[in-house]
Amino acid sequence: MTPRRILLIGGSGFIGSHLANLLDDAGCSVRVPSRRREEARHLLLLPQTEVVTADVHDPAQLVGLMQDMDAVVNLVGVLHSPSGSPYGKEFARNHVALPRAIAEACAKAGVRRLVHISALGVGDGAPSQYLRSKTAGEAALREAATAGGLEWTIFRPSVVFGPGDRFLSVFACLARFFPVLPVGGADARFQPVYVGDVALAIKRALLERQGIGQTLELAGPEVLNLKALVELAGRESGHPRPVLALPGALASLQARVLSWLPGSLMSPDNLRSMEQDNVASGTPLPFGLMPTPLGAVTPRYLGGKEPRARYYSLRRQAGRQDIR
Repeated sequence: MTPRRILLIGGSGFIGSHLANLLDDAGCSVRVPSRRREEARHLLLLPQTEVVTADVHDPAQLVGLMQDMDAVVNLVGVLHSPSGSPYGKEFARNHVALPRAIAEACAKAGVRRLVHISALGVGDGAPSQYLRSKTAGEAALREAATAGGLEWTIFRPSVVFGPGDRFLSVFACLARFFPVLPVGGADARFQPVYVGDVALAIKRALLERQGIGQTLELAGPEVLNLKALVELAGRESGHPRPVLALPGALASLQARVLSWLPGSLMSPDNLRSMEQDNVASGTPLPFGLMPTPLGAVTPRYLGGKEPRARYYSLRRQAGRQDIR
């Protein structure tokens, strides 16, 4: 059976909002829980999307949310947590306990299809608490999903870019106010993936029943280090800035200071995540999808008006690329 009624846990966030639009446009009934309805107000105009107030960490409420649903997508992720062993309490709560609870609730509610969003770079020997908790979360979900007879798929995206991101948009904003951008982890390598490609891969997994029982990577066509990405953000926003690569000790100091400021732009744990490359091990995208290059999208949402932006718009109008 093709799922047509889909619960998006974490659906009011960056990836979830793009996915909700895509599924709603495909004629699916979408349910998005949020502890504060105001945080999901941007989804209220979608004709087939329902926003409900709920606490997804409450097992009973989870089962209730899944009533009449055909599939569940877990998009919950946090970047920061107080430190702990083997990982902090917020990482444990959101990355490990919640995926297990979601899989168990699916089994109780009779929902067989479950898609989980993890992260590229997970592994038992991962350098950061964030990545180690994501590793444990995958294991917990697989165990509970197998015990419950669920059809699961796990996606591991690299850093995700696009309108509304907290990655390139942040650097573009900083470039407007600072003449030089000092960056820790400047040599860290990433393979950024467009949010529209992530949403499309999840849609394919759901509506075309692809990737069942598989763990799949999601990445873009280009591998760039952080320094090059920060330079790109400044350039595309119309504020090109020199980027100063900080050595280890200064990078650690910067991460500690930024972790204390509002918004927590960087933490020591984030910096540890960058000790290993965030690069796909094989084909960037599954299901025969073609990854979207940075230059096809960044001019439009970072503030530039380069010819490439118009070219990409024409591609979309011709139906050659799904960017919802």
